[in-house]
Amino acid sequence: MASRNKTEVTEFVLLGLSNWLEMQPVIFGIVLAMYLVAVMGNTLLIIVAHSDPKLQTPMYFLLSQLSFIDLFLTTITVPQMLVHTLSVNRTISFKCCMVQLFFFMTVGSMEGHLLAAMAYDRYVAICDPLRYSAIVSRHLCLCITLTSWVVVSLNSLLYIVLVTRLTFCGKQVTHFFCDITPLLQLSCTRPVVNEMLIFTEGVAVVVSPFFFILGSYARIGVAIARMHSIAAMRKALSTCSSHILVVLLLYGSVIRMYLRPSSSYDLEQDRQVAIFYTVVTPMLNPLIYSLRNKEVKSAVQRLGKKLCISGNFQPGSHTNRMAGHLLKSRS
Repeated sequence: MASRNKTEVTEFVLLGLSNWLEMQPVIFGIVLAMYLVAVMGNTLLIIVAHSDPKLQTPMYFLLSQLSFIDLFLTTITVPQMLVHTLSVNRTISFKCCMVQLFFFMTVGSMEGHLLAAMAYDRYVAICDPLRYSAIVSRHLCLCITLTSWVVVSLNSLLYIVLVTRLTFCGKQVTHFFCDITPLLQLSCTRPVVNEMLIFTEGVAVVVSPFFFILGSYARIGVAIARMHSIAAMRKALSTCSSHILVVLLLYGSVIRMYLRPSSSYDLEQDRQVAIFYTVVTPMLNPLIYSLRNKEVKSAVQRLGKKLCISGNFQPGSHTNRMAGHLLKSRS
């Protein structure tokens, strides 16, 4: 480390998802398709959750917030990655890199907090259904969401301050966006403070929602085991299955990526795993909730019918002109 030249870095070079030039068009096409599916799916869920009267409940408010997080998360990284994939110039300024890192860490941490809030919603709905409406309200969900945003933003700001104080011995980032791990690898000296922060305060902010989720589902499991009706058990399991799958998708990749000693980092594999939680997971989440949720599917169908009706009966449309001619001929 001491032999590496210390230079004042004003920009970084993002090496992208793969170093194989012949694979760049293939990567561009696949990632673009997944990104478009993620954008359309999450946007549709947000619209449906806020426009359909039957979905004006705390659970679907949290679901719409999760869709917003997924939409934000994938938009932070993927458009830039797509441009760099087919471009010779893959540089990003130091300031833009820090801004991207801040938003990525904030939004990524926020997803875990939202999943914890959704786990609490499911816990109350199954373990204390008679008091659900009195305990869980839209106002409570809004307070939890705003508080979580403040906590994760301050946490990310602390990381950014420590990263900007590092001295970098290179500017080639083995990644397709500015992430904390590859940046720490470019430090001329071992960033002990940053690594201690990741395994202490980072665990408290990022992993504590995961333990809260585990605790909630332990209580839910006990409640389900005590149910005497098979139909009630199936309904409870169906209610939780989508959320459990999303939790496994998120935390499986997060633990694989970040909660390891620096000596075990493999940046070549890490950037391939990163595409999973920046593109694949945001793409799958709306599909998981829409395909496994009858209320969401019904709401999407009602929205589609409204759009079809409004499109057929717009003023001045061909259908309306035909209707006008028919009325005149009859009169």
